[in-house]
Amino acid sequence: MPSFDVVSEVDMQEVRNAVDQAARELATRFDFKNTNSSIELTEDTIKLASSTEDRMTALRQLLEEKFAKRKISMKVLDYGTLEEASHNSVRLTVDLVSGISADKAKELNKHIKGLGIKGVQSQTQGDQLRVNGKKRDTLQEVIAALKATDFGLPLQFNNFRD
Repeated sequence: MPSFDVVSEVDMQEVRNAVDQAARELATRFDFKNTNSSIELTEDTIKLASSTEDRMTALRQLLEEKFAKRKISMKVLDYGTLEEASHNSVRLTVDLVSGISADKAKELNKHIKGLGIKGVQSQTQGDQLRVNGKKRDTLQEVIAALKATDFGLPLQFNNFRD
């Protein structure tokens, strides 16, 4: 029976490269001189710091440009709230979203069932979704329908088996 997995993964090497490029450009750009702006990548978060809110907006835009150049989906970025820090500076924590949460998995299952394609079943397996079908063509229809709908997650389809 043909099947495939729906996953939401982040290529951490590409994220690391994008953050490094942004940090290098941050060090050389004139408009960031003497603003104490910084970008720091931890395991699953990116920490942005700057002196003013408008510099933070520019820093956020710089990060998004680097993500776009490396072909990383913006849906991976989950921005926190802007926090006031010491010495009249601001901080922003950006979480990297990976995996399909239980709520999103329910939403995806409901959407797949709502398509009304015969012989297609889906089930949640941890942080991914397994979709089974009788025919390869029906599974390709499901993939096309999921790509056409925005769930707020970057979806990848892998492990396609006949």
